[in-house]
Amino acid sequence: MRPTAKFSISFGLVTIPVAAYSATDTTASVSFVRIHTADGGRVRNQPVCSLEDVEIPPDEIGRGYKADGDTVVPLSDEDLDALPLPTAKTLTILAFVDGGAIDPLQMDKGYYLSADGPAAAKPYVLLREAMERHRRVGLGKVALHGRETLAMVRPVEDALVMQILLWPDQIRPMEGVLPEGEAALGTKEVAAAESLMDAYGELSEDDVHDHYREALEEIVAAKLAHREPDFETTEEEPAAQVMDLMAALQDSVRAAKKSRGEETGAEPATVTALTGHPARGTAKKGAAKQSATKKTAAKRAGTRSAEAKKSAGTKKSATARTTKSAKATAAGKAAKTTKATGRKTTAAKKTASRPRRQAG
Repeated sequence: MRPTAKFSISFGLVTIPVAAYSATDTTASVSFVRIHTADGGRVRNQPVCSLEDVEIPPDEIGRGYKADGDTVVPLSDEDLDALPLPTAKTLTILAFVDGGAIDPLQMDKGYYLSADGPAAAKPYVLLREAMERHRRVGLGKVALHGRETLAMVRPVEDALVMQILLWPDQIRPMEGVLPEGEAALGTKEVAAAESLMDAYGELSEDDVHDHYREALEEIVAAKLAHREPDFETTEEEPAAQVMDLMAALQDSVRAAKKSRGEETGAEPATVTALTGHPARGTAKKGAAKQSATKKTAAKRAGTRSAEAKKSAGTKKSATARTTKSAKATAAGKAAKTTKATGRKTTAAKKTASRPRRQAG
């Protein structure tokens, strides 16, 4: 790819030599040639001199500026190079603004900018990174292809891109474009339009494909082969007509969802009381109430069980205390009995050890 122009970007006291490459390719678009409908002959644009009425070769064609009336002043390349314009070889940055402040109507042809030489690499990256982090684009002026124009420089991925801008006075006013009178819109219509916008989804690769060019090439191929064009059968788009706006929006939402493979037959659930049948909402409430009743019953059962356990524990403790007391009483009685028995035994031994008196 060859550069279409070379100049420098003036960023304060920093100068960045760059080369501009066309970012767009118009050769891929559909183009036609003019023909004579009677015999199919080509109708050509011949460069003819208006004074001599003869065809002029390309090397004899120059530039001229149309002054007042029919006066044309010839201008040479030397005349244009001698213009005292700082933008002739330099894109001078005038301001850095938010990219959203640029009216898309002003945007024209785009160019990729590359650093022209090793010395330009560092300031090139510096300007790109500064605009990327600061979220700003640079606005300036540059003379390109024989005319001075506005230009916007912005970072795109790892490169700088220059977008040619039209002058503000080149944008026509909107007189006669706006609809006459005020159009009253309802909130439901606006909401339906927003739902339709959401139903569109994301762009696909097929959406950004040039189907018109393919169809045109098929027609040309069919004519050369003396056959009928082979086109896929598609559903015919309904003709535009004035109808109920709300109904059209709702139908459009369903059609958009259907094209994306989403289910559109299911209707949203509604709460409608029917004779002999409870409404869905009532059934849900009844189920919730029944569930709450079960939970309450379970809670009460749990409480009773806890109380029963507590009571059983109390009774058990009381029984244990009673048994302990009884055992203690029995042990005490046994001890007293043993003590008494011991005293009796000791007394008996003492009595037995005394000498008996003999009768005299």
